[in-house]
Amino acid sequence: MRHYLRHLDYLLIATAVSISAFGLWIIKNSTASVPGNLYAHQLLYDVVGAAGMLIVAAVPPSFVRRMLWPLYGFVILSCTAVLAVGVSVLGGQRWISLGPFQFQPSEFSKLLLTVGLAALLAGYRNRLSPGWLTLAGLAFVGLPALLVFKEPDLGTTLVLLAMLLGVLFVYGASWRHFAAMGLTVVVVATMALSILPSAGIHVVPQYQIDRFTSFLQPTSTQFGTAGYQLEHSKLAIQHGGVTGTGPAGATETRLGYVPVFWTDFIFAVVGEERGFVGAAWLLGLYALMLWRGLKLITYSRSTFGSLVAAGVVSILTFQVFVNVGMTIGLAPITGIPLPFMSYGGSSTVTNFLAVGVLLAIHVHAQQGDEGVVAL
Repeated sequence: MRHYLRHLDYLLIATAVSISAFGLWIIKNSTASVPGNLYAHQLLYDVVGAAGMLIVAAVPPSFVRRMLWPLYGFVILSCTAVLAVGVSVLGGQRWISLGPFQFQPSEFSKLLLTVGLAALLAGYRNRLSPGWLTLAGLAFVGLPALLVFKEPDLGTTLVLLAMLLGVLFVYGASWRHFAAMGLTVVVVATMALSILPSAGIHVVPQYQIDRFTSFLQPTSTQFGTAGYQLEHSKLAIQHGGVTGTGPAGATETRLGYVPVFWTDFIFAVVGEERGFVGAAWLLGLYALMLWRGLKLITYSRSTFGSLVAAGVVSILTFQVFVNVGMTIGLAPITGIPLPFMSYGGSSTVTNFLAVGVLLAIHVHAQQGDEGVVAL
């Protein structure tokens, strides 16, 4: 216990807690008139997530590494189950009902696949050639990614792709492999978003194509469309100015001009209520969190530890950049939540557990295969 307490990264913990506390403050102020007491629910998710973070931090990375195939089996089974018996909400079948709560397997798959991919690459590095190992990593992430895409959940599919690229980059995959993957993504995206729909074949639902491309030409101002949501999100951030309007003056979000703002578009609330100062403070906290993760990649004594840290940092970085970008019109609207800020149980708990995994790599500093030096 003394070793555990002495080697915790308290700066990383404080950063995660600070962001979640800021998110609670924003949700409490902005959803006072929204039915369902969202603040109380989010507070519960944060408490459960924070407790899970500290528990996971005490688990030796060597034990987690040995759970490669059980974790992968859980991801495949849960993502398959959600397609068979999942709950459909707003056109997406992404949740499994567990009494009063809903479990979203795709959210947990982000972390579990990160750990699994790191264990796969680290465990087989001396058994397979770099090319075959890259293909193995693609297949490892590709199967569950296809299941997630089928839900449909384009946002999480893109997050898994970003995680895969981040892990392979730190692992040292050849630039030719990245070029081939990039070309494949361009060809598949072109076919799915343009060529096939023009032939009457819709691989991606039309509403997702509209959301994904709305930031290029946000011309639709009809309520409920992606263009409407984007335009009012930008108006909200512009309305906030330097210091923000406060909850009472946040008319764009408080009056519902930005639909369901407490989930994917919560950054618009931050921009309107707290202005440039509040938004800069939040982004500064994210930068601090990502810096601690990057430090862990550099100082890890094991391939597994470095790759896990790379995957977690890639996930968080991608989500922050895309979510903030889509609220200001610089990135596609993909339904990606803002880590520790957006309302949602599965997402919140997963983010805390991901930080817990980083803490575990830091805590269990030793001279063996899983050790890291002190930061």
